Amino acid sequence: MAIKRRLAITLAVTLTALGGVVGGLSAADAATYPNPGKVTGSIGVHDPGVVKRTDGTYLIAYTGNNIQLKTSSDRTAWRDVGAAFPGGASWTTAYTGGSASLWAPDLSYHNGKYYMYYAASTFGSNHSAIFLATSTSGNPGTWTNNGLVIESTTSNNWNAIDPNLYVDSSNRWWLTFGSFWSGIQQVQLDPSTGKRLNSTIRLVAGRGGGAIEAPFLFHHGSYYYLFVSFDLCCRGASSTYRIMVGRSTSVNGPFTDKNGTAMSSGGGTEILAGHGSIHGPGGQSVFTDADADVLVYHYYADNGAAQLGINLLAYDSAGWPSVY
Repeated sequence: MAIKRRLAITLAVTLTALGGVVGGLSAADAATYPNPGKVTGSIGVHDPGVVKRTDGTYLIAYTGNNIQLKTSSDRTAWRDVGAAFPGGASWTTAYTGGSASLWAPDLSYHNGKYYMYYAASTFGSNHSAIFLATSTSGNPGTWTNNGLVIESTTSNNWNAIDPNLYVDSSNRWWLTFGSFWSGIQQVQLDPSTGKRLNSTIRLVAGRGGGAIEAPFLFHHGSYYYLFVSFDLCCRGASSTYRIMVGRSTSVNGPFTDKNGTAMSSGGGTEILAGHGSIHGPGGQSVFTDADADVLVYHYYADNGAAQLGINLLAYDSAGWPSVY
């Protein structure tokens, strides 16, 4: 997620340009990335989760006090509508140190309800938890607390934040999650409850304890694509977040990048990074709309403000995505 966690951040990622390379990209490479598409209205956002509702409108949930919500009728003009939990979320405070800030909500629609998985933690800690809420409309104040899904403690080598639900064609439910520590994990859920089905947790991507988080699993064509964010968020215009992807023919992996490197061994193909006045794009979600697959993320402006980014995805002849 973002406003959140990071292992005390003893692993510093270089924030300075060295030898003509900025943020891991040459100036020429950086120039090839598109700017975010046009958005208007209220565009301050961090770790956006998005769903297209049954009435055709769009709903974004994002990191903030009691989970903040925005809506749009056209995917361009956005307005604030309030908090998912206007009365607070007291069930989360044992993990947040009393803070109301909840992180990286993930939105989807199943069984006539909107599902929202979200995280509770403090920055740099893996005393963390993922919770589930459901709503028949997605509107503020209509979300029912369905309780704890999975938690991590300081004795675990993984971190229970940044959840993402994927439901496969066999109606098997998979929760992909994680940040730093050993990396990105996956656990199966019970479709009848949305809660954990068994004790098996599988590693699907990692950087040997390095900066990786914000997983999002998405199916297109013959492949399951695992989008993640590498490097550091939450540092304003000095953030080095960048969006990476790998793919697999199985929902459980192994996921590999364009060069064939396993994501569990640090692999990932970069599809979007900072360029110009766009800093640290990441915390992404993906969904299919009428015109294309849509990438939704946050980035930081020159003044350090977190802003909403929306772009479309194209796929080359080999099935690898790019941003436009």
